[in-house]
Order: sequence, then C-alpha cells, then structure tokens
Amino acid sequence: MSGTSLDGVDAALLSFTPVGAARLEGQVYLPFPDELRQQLLALNSPGDNEIECSCIQANRLAKLYADSVAALLQQSGLKSSDIIAIGSHGQTIRHRPELGFTVQIGNSALLAELSHITVVSDFRSRDIAAGGQGAPLVPAFHHAVFAHSATYRVIVNIGGISNLTSLPPGGNISGFDCGPANLLMDAWTQRHLGRSYDKDGEWAASGQVIESLLTTLLTHPFFKQQPPKSTGRDTFNLSWLEQHMKAQYRPADVQATLLELAARGIADAIQQYCQDATEIFLCGGGARNLALRSRLQELCEVRKIALTDDLGIGVDWVEAAAFAWLAKQTMEELPGNLPAVTGAQGLRILGAIYPA
Repeated sequence: MSGTSLDGVDAALLSFTPVGAARLEGQVYLPFPDELRQQLLALNSPGDNEIECSCIQANRLAKLYADSVAALLQQSGLKSSDIIAIGSHGQTIRHRPELGFTVQIGNSALLAELSHITVVSDFRSRDIAAGGQGAPLVPAFHHAVFAHSATYRVIVNIGGISNLTSLPPGGNISGFDCGPANLLMDAWTQRHLGRSYDKDGEWAASGQVIESLLTTLLTHPFFKQQPPKSTGRDTFNLSWLEQHMKAQYRPADVQATLLELAARGIADAIQQYCQDATEIFLCGGGARNLALRSRLQELCEVRKIALTDDLGIGVDWVEAAAFAWLAKQTMEELPGNLPAVTGAQGLRILGAIYPA
C-alpha cells in the first residue's frame, strides 16, 4: 500500500485461516526517495508529457514494491512460491468517480515479473464501473476482522484523507471518506519547516485555531455531501487552501487550523452517522499524531478511543493488510466491495490478476 500521504510503501504479510481470520505475519516500510515523491505529487495535477511520466514512475514504483516484497520474504524466511498473491493498491494519481474513472499506477506486470508472485491490482475500477465511488474499499476488511458481536465500533483510518467504517453489531455496515487529514498538514509542514510531517502534532499545538479560516474551509460542499462519498488530492490540496489564506495568518496557527479541520471532519461524521457507537479505533499514520488524538477524544467526549493495535493489527499496517485480504477475495472469486459503502449497484469481484 502507498497512499495519499506519499511517504512510502507499507508491505504486510498476511495469513488466513479456513474461516477467514487474518494474522499479520510480517511488515516492512520503505520510504519514497524524495525525487520519486515529488514526481508522484506532480502527477496529481495535469502537466506536460504526463502519460510518459506516469509510466516511468509506475515502473519505479513496481521496483520499490518488489524490494518491499523481497524484504518481507527475507524477514519471514519464505520463498516467492510460498505466497499465493500480492495485493497491490498502487499509487493514486487521479480519482474522479464522478467522471467514471480512477487511476492507480504501479505496473503490476513488472511487479509480477520481478517478484515471481501473482499480483492482483486495480481494485477500484470495477466498483466504479458498477456505479460506485471505488472508495473506500477497506470497510469490507474492517468488518471481516474488527467487527464485534455486541459492541458498536467505528474504525477510523487517518491517512492523507481520513475515512471511517461504522460497524454496528448486527446492523448495516457503512463507511465513507471524512475529509482531508495528513495531506494538508504534511504539505504545510514541509513548506514552512522543511520536514515531512508534524511529529506528534507539536507544531499545531503551538498555534491557535483561526476560527474564521476553519469556518470557511468547512463550507466546502464535500463536508455536507451525503454518503457514499470519497475524495482525494484532486479536491483538497495546497492550491485549494491558498484560495482562503490571508497574509497575516501565522503558519503555526494555520497548522493548528488544519489539525482542527481533520479532527472536525472525523468527529462531525461520527456524530452525524454513528451516534450510538461506543468504541472508536484509529489506524493510519495520523493515529500517531498525539495532538490530533487528544482533540478527537475531546470532540467525541465519552467514547473510548484506542488504536487498532489493541485489535491485533498495528495502526501502520491496516491498509496494507486490507489489500492482502482484497487479493484473497479476488483469488477466491469472492466480492470485495460493500455497495452500501461505495454506492455500487451490487457486490463485485474486484481487481485484475497478473499471474506469476
């Protein structure tokens, strides 16, 4: 998995019991080289010669994915022949379900060639073809591994974009994107501090929320849109933020406002759509942002907020694990989407298979 945060590749090794229970057997993280990160970021916007550029970066990604697979195999003492399949999310460079398409690059044919393992990828396109958003796809995995028979849980992934999965016991599963999270905070931190992220939210905590800016940002139609819904860098980016900036804003205060925007997007969604939930479990890189977690606890009041580590899969590996599960579903010819989440016309078998 490499997501909208554009920090690197998360690779997780999963085993599954005959009844579908998942076990995390290993994990590896490989950071993006700075030049690759910048090239991928540039591909999120229209540019010159972007078809050739996207193909070149897709090849570079495939090689980095292959390196992560090799590292996992070495770590676990396994051979490529021991692995049934790789589930490769790829790197999203465009997500336009309203226009009927989404693009994740990663050259799966090259990854299969380099790893000698069958690759399953392009999970989102079939859901979009069936009228869905193609995202979020992880709620089906959350339901499979995190649901509780008697407790109403919400799983919140805080990546570049935040999304949630509502898991009422015996009820209807739902899930959707909540809004921007790490992608705006990280970009603002990079611009003003030269660092890739705001560790523990310390810089944001040193500032004061600009209420007028927060109010303006929250007027974006996405926050009022009814689920199913998904979003990405196409909608939320620094160019969008700059449209609402004033010269007198202190950078630390803007960072505090962006953290509050992320927290409010999540908390407001829980309040509106998951009122009866009693437990909230966080995952994704933003789950390690102590200031954000603290603010979420304030906004969500008496609800228990914990990390998915308590449920058996660490916060950094849930999304990668989800795409292992989605690959398993594809290989077993089982559906991987939830129509109530994505808005698709029905259950669909997702992904394209590139045999070893």
